[in-house]
Amino acid sequence: MKALKPIAITLGDPAGIGPEIIIKAFRDAPAMTRGCFVVGDVATVRAACLALASPGQLAWSVAVLGSASEAADVPPRCIPVLQVVEPPPTIDVGIVSAAAGRVAGDCVVWAARAALRGEIDAIVTAPLHKEALAAAGFPYPGHTELLQAEAAAYLGRTVSEVPVRMMLTNDELRTVLVSIHLSLRHAIEAVTFEGVLQTLRITHQALGRALGHSPRIGVAGLNPHAGEGGLFGSEELETIVPAIVAARAEGIDAHGPYSPDTVFMRARTTRGRIGEFDVVVAMYHDQGLIPIKYLGVDRGVNVTLGLPLVRTSPDHGTAFDIAGTGQADASSLIEALRIARTLAGVDKETAAVTSA
Repeated sequence: MKALKPIAITLGDPAGIGPEIIIKAFRDAPAMTRGCFVVGDVATVRAACLALASPGQLAWSVAVLGSASEAADVPPRCIPVLQVVEPPPTIDVGIVSAAAGRVAGDCVVWAARAALRGEIDAIVTAPLHKEALAAAGFPYPGHTELLQAEAAAYLGRTVSEVPVRMMLTNDELRTVLVSIHLSLRHAIEAVTFEGVLQTLRITHQALGRALGHSPRIGVAGLNPHAGEGGLFGSEELETIVPAIVAARAEGIDAHGPYSPDTVFMRARTTRGRIGEFDVVVAMYHDQGLIPIKYLGVDRGVNVTLGLPLVRTSPDHGTAFDIAGTGQADASSLIEALRIARTLAGVDKETAAVTSA
């Protein structure tokens, strides 16, 4: 094992399940949380510790850090927290608010800048609420776009010069999206030759580094039956096929486009069968996320490809409906920590995003 810099876990929306699953991860998965710390608000984490304490048992304590480098020295049964935001006013659990959105967004900004400066080795982001983020004045629809903007500013580039893609992964399937948080109408318009080819390049480069070999990429069509030779749409013939041909000319092992209703099954790896592809490039958000989430939200992890830093996240939202009840499952966050540790080089003996 390679001892590296700390890994930051951002608090997420304090009105959601973020604080709860973070505490459960420290409690239930000490190997995965070793050397990690929470970027957030001390009072919020303390309140969550008290809420999760079993009757008759002492709640876990909060260790207030002066800097990220102190994370490795925290005693057992303590959650290391670095206060990076102004203490928020009272936040109602399960309610969308600008105050909660401000906390969540500011935590991500701090972690992104620390990672870009090389002070931490990876970021694992607990869920934030997009409506709350917007209410707080952040001009980004989610984590991915916020991190992209921070990376571009740090590198002195425009956002378009730092292309990123969202990859969703579990132990059976990986998908990478051509577009992320767009309306369906705009997502269809985003299926361009340049967009598809750029996605194939990013997927090839980023996943190739993780796998140690050129990934086998299956490409989903946009239309039913991948257009059926133009009967159900022309995007495959006019856009997707030319992008695949161009990618293959660059040495990228891309194939398709295949019918979206079968390509994910063909790529799925199970105990009895190795998938035909290492990853599927999907044309838009729901096309790629539905099969991953159907296999189990508790197992899915979001990995941002193309950033000059490691960022993973659980594949679920803030779950306001169960926030504060103690019911939230930390499995996806623990898996996100495992993948982040591997991608950051902390645990080379642990299977990476390559586990599928």
